[in-house]
Formats: sequence, C-alpha cells, structure tokens
Amino acid sequence: MNPKPYESHGAGDPTAVPAALGLGLLAVGGWLLTTARPWQKPGHPLTLGLGWTASGALLVCGLLLLARCVRTVHGRPAPGAALDADVPAPTEAGTGTDD
Repeated sequence: MNPKPYESHGAGDPTAVPAALGLGLLAVGGWLLTTARPWQKPGHPLTLGLGWTASGALLVCGLLLLARCVRTVHGRPAPGAALDADVPAPTEAGTGTDD
C-alpha cells in the first residue's frame, strides 16, 4: 500500500494530446469521406476529388499520429534506462516483498 496517497505523479502522459488529435483527425477524415461519396450524390468531379483528397490526408495524418504515440508508449526502452524507483526489486524468493 502506498504510504503517501496524495503524492505527485508527474506531469502525466506526454502522448495523450497527440493521440487525441490523431483520433479527432481520423473521425473528421472518416466523416468527410462518407459525405463525399459519388455513388450517393453525383457532383462535380473537382468537388469530389477535393473531398476525397482532404479526407485521405486527414486519415493518413491521424493514423501517423496514432502510430507515433503507440510506438512511443509500447516501444523498446532506451538502453541503460533506469527502472522505476517505486517498484521494489524482487527478492530471492521472487515475491517482491522483504520479510
């Protein structure tokens, strides 16, 4: 149990804002793609091309942002990176407690 329940836990996750932005871009790009369907409402080819290009760009940018955030969170730790100081080292018995 943590003896200090109200201690500071740092600045938070640095990938939260880019991940939320990536999800937002994916949502807007998907919405734009569904509104620019040529089989549902025929329109001018230039308008359809611009809609598909914009939605494709939004989808790609959102996917790249999310992929970067996932790679940051689940990537390999840097060589020589220190382990968390709060986690006790396992004992010889492997229980992690010092009795």
